[in-house]
Parts: sequence; structure tokens; C-alpha cells
Amino acid sequence: MLPGFQSPAVGFDQPFEMLEACHERVQRSVALLQRLAEHLHRVGNDAPARQAAADVLRYFDVAAPHHHEDEERHVFPPLLALPRDAAHAAVHAAVRRLQQDHRLMHHLWQGLREALQRIAQGQEADFSHQELELLQRFIGLYDSHIALEETVIYPAARGRLSARDQAAMGLEMASRRGVVSTGPTAATR
Repeated sequence: MLPGFQSPAVGFDQPFEMLEACHERVQRSVALLQRLAEHLHRVGNDAPARQAAADVLRYFDVAAPHHHEDEERHVFPPLLALPRDAAHAAVHAAVRRLQQDHRLMHHLWQGLREALQRIAQGQEADFSHQELELLQRFIGLYDSHIALEETVIYPAARGRLSARDQAAMGLEMASRRGVVSTGPTAATR
């Protein structure tokens, strides 16, 4: 059985908590992707496998791009605006790496997406060897990416953004998703 997952209840009124909750959903989605690969190898492409493939597709086609855009619009710019000096060099380098990660994640996702679509439609029974390698790169990239954001980037950005800036950030994030409420129930998108 390949169960999906539920989203943590946090709202856009707490944008950094929302970004961290997105990381939890990313981690659950990549874990589901890993379990799917194991299930396909052991059992084959059955109804639970097709549903898992559809769940992973939905997350990385919709929610993950929003999350990356949130960071590109709201988290990275204030850090890149820091003086270009030795005191901020590590933060600048981390942001540049994360921006590069976003581009690579998008590229890797395109290869995985095609395979997952075929699996979700019952056209493929398993991942190819090349697709499994792509899957492992995708998972590993997300693991290191999330760790860097949560240990370096988010703390630095929180320190740069006032409560007012964070409120505006949350409102823009919600608006881009078509969410009117910014409370905990808005977190499902």
C-alpha cells in the first residue's frame, strides 16, 4: 500500500512556517516517490502505484513551483541585497547555490515527470535504470537544499524582514495561489 499524506495546518500569516511546512510536504512526496520505486520493482504497476504516481505528479507540478517562486520573490532578494563583503559571502554563496538548485530541480523533474505520467496512466510497469538514477539525484538534491534553507537561509531572511514585510509576503503568497484566507486552513495549497 502506498498511502498519501496530510498537510500540516499552518497559514500564510506565518510565511516562514508555511515554507517549512512545504518542506515537510516535499519530504513526504520524495519519500512517497522512493516507496513507489520500491513498490513498482516488487509488485508492479497496480492501482496503489498509479495513485502514488498521480499524487507525486500533483505535488511537484503545482505546489513545488509555488514554493520555489516564494523563495525567489521573498526570501532570496533581501539576502542578495546584503553588502558584498566577507561577513555576508557565505549567505550570498548559499543563495546562488539554491537558485541553481531550483533550475536543476526543474530539469530533473521534467525527466521524472514523463515517467510518472506513464506510470500513473498504467503505460509503464517500472522506472528504467536511468530514471532510477534521476530519481535518486532528485531526492538527494532536495535533501541538501532543504537543509541549507532551514539552517542558513531562512534564519538569515527572517532577521532581515520586519513583521510588516513578512505579513506582505504571506499575503502575496496566498494571493498567487488564489487563497483569500491566510489562516491555518489556507495551508492546503
